[in-house]
Amino acid sequence: MSEASRQIARQIFSEAMAATTVEAACERLLHVRDGVLRAGAYEYDLAAFASVQIVSIGKAGATLFEAVRRILPAGLQVRSVICAPFPPQTLAASDLYFAGGHPLPNAASLEAAKAALAMLRSADTKTLVLFLISGGASAMFEEPIDPSIPLDDLIEFYRQLVASGATIRQVNTVRKHFSAVKGGRLAAAASAAAKLTLLISDVPADALDALASGPTLPDSTTLEQTRELIEEFLPSLPASIRAVIPKLEETPKPDDTAFKGAEHVVLLDNTALLEAAKESAERMGFTVTIDNGCDDWDYEQAAAYLLERLSRLHGKSCLLSGGEVTVRLPAVSGAGGRNQQLALFATASLPLGTTLLSAGSDGIDGNSVAAGAVVDDSTTLRAQEKTLDPADALARFDASTLLAALGDTIVTGPSGNNLRDIRILLTGADT
Repeated sequence: MSEASRQIARQIFSEAMAATTVEAACERLLHVRDGVLRAGAYEYDLAAFASVQIVSIGKAGATLFEAVRRILPAGLQVRSVICAPFPPQTLAASDLYFAGGHPLPNAASLEAAKAALAMLRSADTKTLVLFLISGGASAMFEEPIDPSIPLDDLIEFYRQLVASGATIRQVNTVRKHFSAVKGGRLAAAASAAAKLTLLISDVPADALDALASGPTLPDSTTLEQTRELIEEFLPSLPASIRAVIPKLEETPKPDDTAFKGAEHVVLLDNTALLEAAKESAERMGFTVTIDNGCDDWDYEQAAAYLLERLSRLHGKSCLLSGGEVTVRLPAVSGAGGRNQQLALFATASLPLGTTLLSAGSDGIDGNSVAAGAVVDDSTTLRAQEKTLDPADALARFDASTLLAALGDTIVTGPSGNNLRDIRILLTGADT
């Protein structure tokens, strides 16, 4: 039954992804009628604005831009900056596209931020700015707070942050204070304009300002926290980064004028993905439990927690868990990411008749081509039959190589969406 159970887990994941597309969310929550743009509870009379500016950044940057652009009526004066892994299918002469890097910034990341800042500085009270923000933009879209920081040092800074084992909230706390476009500073560049931020969220619901390091929202983190995190996680920063620390200033807070007339709407988040997975599993006859208690935990602790939680369920049961886990990478690592590392680690403890899927909704897990993996109680035996060593692969953070050899990876390609990770655990699937 192992193969059938793995296919069931894949189907739940696939159906959940299909039910939470950017296009469907925009059709549900965004409308233009009689020249009035309605976004959630907010309304904007487009006739009151001389121009519209769009900044669309992140892993969903292209798909979200396309969905919003289709909704806006023809005849508007629109200028756009898009920074995403792939370009929109259609670009006008007034649309600028940049292929920003992820998980490390590249030259295009800096070019995109410069272009957006230049455009936003022309915004005035007759401008409506639409910020389209999704996860991944922290690396894809960047302007160092001090222009003397070279790109190579910025990349090393990000590399250390990603490998540090810090949670995404902690990582983005640090990023905000070293950036001219994060922590609310992108909104500050268009202080006089009306501003609406549309969010495809890959962060916890109570931490929206961590999404893409909060470029357009008031920052809830502090400079003091940043300094503490640097001391805890980043002992060997490049000299140019460390030289900036004494000169850092606090990020904009809720009372800043940058946020006057600024609103935001969450279009999609991890909760929507989990609810879609729940509906899919229930249609297949599973009793579903959702438990996000291990969000931001170390992957080993998270795996142990989920397996213990699953052991308390009976019958044909599905345990769903959202959010992300952390990994602390060695200086040299193989192919994989947090989802495949967790999945492979869990195989040593999976009870008979149990299946575990862990995958990223963005379609990309770490530095691999996979979104994640699905494993079961047969994975270890199948690895041994191929003379593969799970313990060695885990130690080298090379989970993807082993899991791909077994056919257990999930390869979707970049999804154009980003709603955090999902873990699907099944037991009693053959009943």
